[in-house]
Amino acid sequence: MKAWSPNSWRDFPIKQQPTYKDLEKLKKVENELASYPPLIFAEEARNLKSQLADVVNGKSFLLQGGDCAESFNAFNANNIKDLFKVMMQMAIVLTFSGGCPVVKVGRIAGQFAKPRSADFEEVNGIALPSYRGDIVNNMGFNEKDRAPKAKKLLKAYNQSAATLNLLRAFARGGMADLNKVHSWNLDFVKDNRLGEMYENLANKISETLDFMQSCGITAENTAQLKETVLYTSHEALLLNYEEALTRQDSLTGDWYDCSAHMLWIGDRTRDLDGAHLEYFRGIKNPIGCKVGPTMQEDELIKLIDALNPENEAGRLNLIVRMGNEKIADKFPTLLKRVKEEGKNVLWSSDPMHGNTIKTDNGYKTRDFESILGEVKQFFQIHKAEGTHAGGIHLEMTGQNVTECTGSSSSAITAEGLSSRYHTQCDPRLNADQALELSFMIAETLKEARA
Repeated sequence: MKAWSPNSWRDFPIKQQPTYKDLEKLKKVENELASYPPLIFAEEARNLKSQLADVVNGKSFLLQGGDCAESFNAFNANNIKDLFKVMMQMAIVLTFSGGCPVVKVGRIAGQFAKPRSADFEEVNGIALPSYRGDIVNNMGFNEKDRAPKAKKLLKAYNQSAATLNLLRAFARGGMADLNKVHSWNLDFVKDNRLGEMYENLANKISETLDFMQSCGITAENTAQLKETVLYTSHEALLLNYEEALTRQDSLTGDWYDCSAHMLWIGDRTRDLDGAHLEYFRGIKNPIGCKVGPTMQEDELIKLIDALNPENEAGRLNLIVRMGNEKIADKFPTLLKRVKEEGKNVLWSSDPMHGNTIKTDNGYKTRDFESILGEVKQFFQIHKAEGTHAGGIHLEMTGQNVTECTGSSSSAITAEGLSSRYHTQCDPRLNADQALELSFMIAETLKEARA
C-alpha cells in the first residue's frame, strides 16, 4: 500500500466535489487555511476516542446531533445556545432516565458541505450547479449564486472558530451547571406535556443535588457538576478543506484532522478505492462511516479493515441509515457478520436519512413515526444479536421549526410544514421532537441495561 500523507487522497478518484473555475485562487485559499491555527487539538480527539471506546463496550451511549447544514445567514449566539440547551436536555434525560453516561457530539462548527444526488439542478429548462452548502455556493437559483467560491472556505473556518469558542464558554462557564437544569427548558417547550415531563425530571435532579450538597458535594468542589464537554463533528466532504487543517501532533507524531474532533464519511463517498477512504485511513481522530441499505457484507469488512486496521475500540463509528422499511431486512446480516469477525466498532443509528419523503405540496420531510420506528428496530436487532446499540445520530435544531411531521409533542402536518420551514437542505427535528425521542430512547436504554 502506498505511503499515506495528508494530500495522498489527491491521487484517488473523488466524488461530490464542486468545480472551481479559478484554480489559482483556490490554491491560494488552501494555503491560507493551512497557515491558520487548528480548531481542535489532538489530545481532545484522543479523549473522545477513549470515551467512545466505553460506548463500544456498552458502558456509555453516544448522542450525536445538530444541523443538517450550518448556515452563514443563521449564524448567531442564540441559535448556538438553543442547540446546546437541547443537547444538554437530551443528555440529562438519557443519563438520568436511561441510567447511562452520555458522550455528547454536535454536528456543529464545521457541518457546512452537503452531498447531492445530482451535480446540476434544473428549473424550467435551466441547469445550474447544485447547491452544496454555504461553504461552496449560495442557494439562489442564478449563475452568480451557484458558482462555487473558494473564499467561502475561509468564512466557514472563521464561523467554526467562533462557534467552538462559544460552545467551550457554555460548557465550562456555568451554563452546563446541573443546578441550572431547569433553565435548559426552551420557552416553546415549557408549556406542553413534554415540558412537564422534563420539569419533573429536573425536580428529581434538584432534589438529588440538594442531598449531595448536604453531604458536602457541590458544584464548587466537584467540576463534573458544573462543566461538560460537547465535542464537534461533521461530514468531511471537501477534502481540500480537511487537508489544509490536518496537523502532525508534536507529542505522538500522528496526524489529526484539526477541523473537528470527529469526522465521518457519507454513504455516497465510501468507495473502497476512493479519495475519502484514503484520507480517513491516515488521520487518528475517531471517525465514522455511514452504512446504508446498499452496503454488502464483504464490502463492510474491507471498509472496517481499511479504516481500523488495529481493531481499536473507539476508532470507528458505523452510522446505520437504512430507513424504517429496510432496516429489518438489511441490517441483521451486516451486524452478525461484523460480530463474527470480532470487529470492535461502535454502532449508532441515523434514523433521518433513510426516511426522507416529499409531500404532495412539494416539501421534503421526515415523519416522526418512521424515525422512531427505525430507532426501535435498531435496538431490537442489537438485542436479538446480543450486541450493543451504541448511539443515535440526528439532524435536529434547538429552534421551533416545522420540518418533520408527526410526534405527540409537536403534531406537525404536511399542510403545516410551510409555517416555519427554515432548513438549508434536509428536514430537522425541532427541539420538542428531539426531546420526545430522547425520552423514548431512555426507556429502551433502561430495558437494555436491566
